[in-house]
Amino acid sequence: MKKSTLIAVIVIILVIVGIIWLNKEPSKEAVLTPSDAAASTSPVPVTETTKVSLKTSKYENAELGFSVNYPTAWDAESTNTGVTFLIPVDKTQVSTVAELQGVINAYASKCSFPPVTTIKDRGTITVGKSTLNTISMSNTVQGRQYFNRMYSLQSGPICYMFQFSAITLAPESKKLTGSNLTQAQNNNKAIVNTADSEFISMVKSFAFVQGPAAQDETKVAPPVTR
Repeated sequence: MKKSTLIAVIVIILVIVGIIWLNKEPSKEAVLTPSDAAASTSPVPVTETTKVSLKTSKYENAELGFSVNYPTAWDAESTNTGVTFLIPVDKTQVSTVAELQGVINAYASKCSFPPVTTIKDRGTITVGKSTLNTISMSNTVQGRQYFNRMYSLQSGPICYMFQFSAITLAPESKKLTGSNLTQAQNNNKAIVNTADSEFISMVKSFAFVQGPAAQDETKVAPPVTR
């Protein structure tokens, strides 16, 4: 056989082998697609809200490591640093309460209350084995009365801050007079005091929770794709 013919035969054989190899279906046992990997694990919820009773619900944030019980009527909205509770105002009552809100935030810092000129009272409360510092402030600006109650809890490098805030408009701004004016003043105080009391109960229900364990990356095989 001539040398040129032998080379041609070898080239043809190599081409045929290459075609067979490229068209060979890979072993299904050796291939794990991203969809297969996702189906093999269940996501762990970062935040969760569960109804404890008709009047009470539980908010849990596994990432920030805490849970609290709060009135079911409140609307819980998670944020990047915690949760905001929007507290409804009873519209059937004659009042000028404009806003009620409760907030819990977790920061990687030392706890410190914001600088204020007037503090209504200052103290501490005990929650489980923890002691929380607290201050409250009340002032009136341009016909609006502001009330704030704050708590702080230092846990290692993390500071948990709790804040209740209420904004009440002057009844006169709504042109209320006589018995309606007196009723609004009384209702304003009752509504804010009730929400404040519920907020204090929520703070006292605070508990630390264990977040989900992280995966050991040295033992996790990355998905194989084609």
